[in-house]
Amino acid sequence: MAREKARSKPKTSPRTAPEKKGPAPEAVKAPKRAARSVAAPKVQQEAAREPLAPGDSPDVGSALRQLRSERGLSLDKLAYESRVSRAMLSQIELGRSTPTITVLWRIARALGVPFSALLGGPAPEDPLVYRAARAKLLKSADGSFSTRALFPLDRPHTAEFYELRLAPKGVELADSHAPGTTENLVVTAGALEIRLGGVNIDLRAGDATYFQADVPHEYRNPTAHETVAYLVMTYAHRP
Repeated sequence: MAREKARSKPKTSPRTAPEKKGPAPEAVKAPKRAARSVAAPKVQQEAAREPLAPGDSPDVGSALRQLRSERGLSLDKLAYESRVSRAMLSQIELGRSTPTITVLWRIARALGVPFSALLGGPAPEDPLVYRAARAKLLKSADGSFSTRALFPLDRPHTAEFYELRLAPKGVELADSHAPGTTENLVVTAGALEIRLGGVNIDLRAGDATYFQADVPHEYRNPTAHETVAYLVMTYAHRP
């Protein structure tokens, strides 16, 4: 569902996930009493990290290049394994092309890594805050489906938490994930149809589902309104 380089910020301002350019975060001021006596605890002196400006997309080039190098894969070999063209892989590594969600899934599966491995940055030390107004999105090719990560991308984990948004009448096709991968999804607004093999799952706001996601599946919004859902993806084994 989204590894990206983070840039460290001054200690007096909020620390964020990687961003190209966005509004300056607000600094958290330490209480005057603490300033006159003992230094305030770190969590009081520094604001929580925040994500990027609206419309920004993750730069996965560095992560992709590193993962491919670690596995000794040429661009041609990875292109064959992922079913993503060599030219596209090269453009992504050079930062000249922003991959769609489907392309990232194919690359992650070919590399044998979780989706988030292509999006992460340096490990955060402070609490993270994911501001809706500063969301960093990954979108489908037609823009009808978007997702954002709601978890630290670089810490060891076997589960990932995402917000999903699907435009009216939108359809998103998902390739099969790694063997043993499960999805636990709850709809918070609108309606969602999930087609999983020969099974159709109809969900409305407040409904939830849990299923094995290691087979191809698709999400459909049958309504004239946007659908919002939250997804926990759990891997059987963390590569």
